[in-house]
Amino acid sequence: MTMAAPAASRRAPDALAIGLMVLLCAGWGLQQVVIKATTPLMGAVLQAGLRSAIAAVLVFAFAAWRGTPLWQRDGTLRAGLLAGLLFGAEFYCIFVGLAHTTASRMAVFLYTAPIFTALGLHFAVRGERLHAAQWLGIVVAFCGMALAFADGIAAPGTQGGTLLGDLLGIVAGALWAATTVVVRATPLSGAPPSKTLLYQLGVSGLMLMGMAMAAGQRPDLALSGDDARLVLASLFYQSVLIAFASYLTWFWLLRRYLAARLSVFSFLTPLFGVAFGVLLMHDAVGLRFAVAAGLVLAGIVLVNLPGGARAARGS
Repeated sequence: MTMAAPAASRRAPDALAIGLMVLLCAGWGLQQVVIKATTPLMGAVLQAGLRSAIAAVLVFAFAAWRGTPLWQRDGTLRAGLLAGLLFGAEFYCIFVGLAHTTASRMAVFLYTAPIFTALGLHFAVRGERLHAAQWLGIVVAFCGMALAFADGIAAPGTQGGTLLGDLLGIVAGALWAATTVVVRATPLSGAPPSKTLLYQLGVSGLMLMGMAMAAGQRPDLALSGDDARLVLASLFYQSVLIAFASYLTWFWLLRRYLAARLSVFSFLTPLFGVAFGVLLMHDAVGLRFAVAAGLVLAGIVLVNLPGGARAARGS
C-alpha cells in the first residue's frame, strides 16, 4: 500500500524492523495451522466471518482513539467496498480450502499472491512495469505451482488428492493480489491505513457472517473443555493477533522503513507455514512438493526485487 510518508523519510530495516518482520512472517505462517486445527470444531465460513468482525471492531476502536478520519467523503467508498468483497472471497477460499488440503500446501499456494500482484500492477498502475528478472520470477513460480498442483492430485490419504483445496489456495492468492491492485490503483492508495483495513474487515465480516448464516453454520454452544478453549484461542489468535495487531504493525513498518527491503522477507512466510505444518500437523512433504515450493519461493524473491510488487498486508 502506498503510505503517506515520503520515501526519503524511510530508512533501511534495522534490528528492530528485522526482528518484527521475522515475527510477523512466523505469525502469518502459523495462521494456516491454527485454522486447520479448529475447522472441525467450528464451521469454516463462520470462523472466517467472526475473525473479520472481531478485528473490524478493534480497528474501528483504534482509529477512533487515534482520531483517524473515517467518515469524510474522499472518493474511497466504491473501491473500499470492492476491496472488502475481494478480501472476504479470499478468506472464504482459505478456510474452505483448508478442509481439503494440508496447512503446508495452503501456505505455499496462498503466498503466490506477489506473483499475481506483479502481473496485476503491470497492467493497472503506471510505473509498475515488470523488468526481466521479475518476468523470470513469474515463470519460475508458475512452474513451481504446476509441479505442486500435479503432486497434490496424487497426494496420499485423500480421495482425489488435494485438488480442490490446492485450487482454492491458488484462487485465494489471486484474490489477495486483486485486493492489493485495487488498493494501489484507486483513491484507497491515499487513505489512512486504518480506514483501508476497516473496509476490508468490515465488508468481509458482514459478507462471511451472512454466508455462514445462510449455510446454517452456528456456534456450537455444546463445546466444552479443551475443544472450547481451542476455538477461543484460535479466534483470539486470528482476529486480535493477526487481523488486528499484525496488520497494523505491518503498516507501521511501511511508514518508517523502505518497503522494497521489507518485502524481501515475504518469502519467509510460506517457509514458516510449511515448517509449522510439518511440525504441528505432521504434514507429509515429499521431494516433488519440496522442489515445487522451492521454485515458488525463488519466483517470489525475484518478483520482490527492487521495483517489484509489494502486498498491502500480511494475510
